[in-house]
Amino acid sequence: MFMKSFTLQQIQELTGAKLVGDAKKVITGVANLDAATANDISFCANPRYLKALQASNAGAIFVTAAQESLEGKNLFICEDPSLAFQKILDQFFGNNPLSQSGFNGIHPSAVIHPSAKIGANVTIGPLCVIDQETVVGQGSTIHAGCKIGSGVTIGEQCLLHPNVVIRELCVLGNRIILQPGVVIGGCGFGYQANKKGEHIKLAHYGKVIIEDDVEIGANTTIDRGRFQATTIKKGTKIDNLVQIAHNTTIGAHNIIVAQTAIAGSVTTGSHVIIGGQVAIDGHLTIESGTMLAGRSAVTKSLEKGVYSGAPAQPINKFNRMIAIMRNLEGYIKQLHELSAKVEKAQ
Repeated sequence: MFMKSFTLQQIQELTGAKLVGDAKKVITGVANLDAATANDISFCANPRYLKALQASNAGAIFVTAAQESLEGKNLFICEDPSLAFQKILDQFFGNNPLSQSGFNGIHPSAVIHPSAKIGANVTIGPLCVIDQETVVGQGSTIHAGCKIGSGVTIGEQCLLHPNVVIRELCVLGNRIILQPGVVIGGCGFGYQANKKGEHIKLAHYGKVIIEDDVEIGANTTIDRGRFQATTIKKGTKIDNLVQIAHNTTIGAHNIIVAQTAIAGSVTTGSHVIIGGQVAIDGHLTIESGTMLAGRSAVTKSLEKGVYSGAPAQPINKFNRMIAIMRNLEGYIKQLHELSAKVEKAQ
């Protein structure tokens, strides 16, 4: 059984948070505010959960300074309760041997081309295929069933979860995380209709370049360019089931949420946030710092701002429009009443 316990004094030392409460109190688990018992630690990072905070039975709770006066509870005061709580999650679960693969080194069932260059301390799991002229940097881990194409470069300390596919010539920087089922470098969706209306496939000879510290969620696909590179710049985090098309450039430190689809030759600036199920038309530019609410449909290039709706528009304008639509029935009723009064007056 993999179990751990910490006193509140130890948790204070691990997180640097200010403790208000019993330093000798022992914590043996983690839970959300509603489910926590006297032996669990929890956190409250959002004011919408203040009622849950007050009612919680948690043995200790990470909170902001605004909740420091809360009585009857052991509190850890910190600037960011969620990040502080994450440090304790890592302590409880990070070294659990069952959360890691039991296969170390290069598994004998892996097929590695003789010309491939494998760095020091690399793990390659069962049934992986590493094609010709591929480079895998030191300390990287490639889990079971991954297929790495010819001429691929994988940097140092990368983590590829099972069944990832990286096609030929793609380039990964350092500390990349690819969740299960990611496909990097598939051909872009490019066809040209001939005079008969038949669709002629346009071959794609570009590649995908992924810079350092990018994480890509499960079953996300990023297509190679037709002749140029599709690029994901440093620090960007992409959720599950995202489609990024050929020749697109995603800027540094973007957040792209699940089921978003980005068409070809789009360019985003840095620190762009794209909500779930957003659709972005091709050949557009999204300026740095822009935020797109879920289910937005972007049909033209956008300056920095917050947008929502289909087509996407400034969110304040969109909210006003929705408010009007919700009251539309009342407006129509008033119009009929006024019309009836006018007719009667005549």
